[in-house]
Amino acid sequence: MPQWLSNQLMRAFQNKNRRQIRLLNDSWFFYRTRRSQEEWPDTQLTDGPGKRKL
Repeated sequence: MPQWLSNQLMRAFQNKNRRQIRLLNDSWFFYRTRRSQEEWPDTQLTDGPGKRKL
């Protein structure tokens, strides 16, 4: 996780800013999903405990 994102998440948790936490979490999930698709282009997202459909 990039340091800037980690810092923003910590600040959002300290301020109990649920909207910001949700936005940053969704951004991180999107970033991580895009990176994994670039590394493994044949991998498909499926419904499951750790996966979300885009």
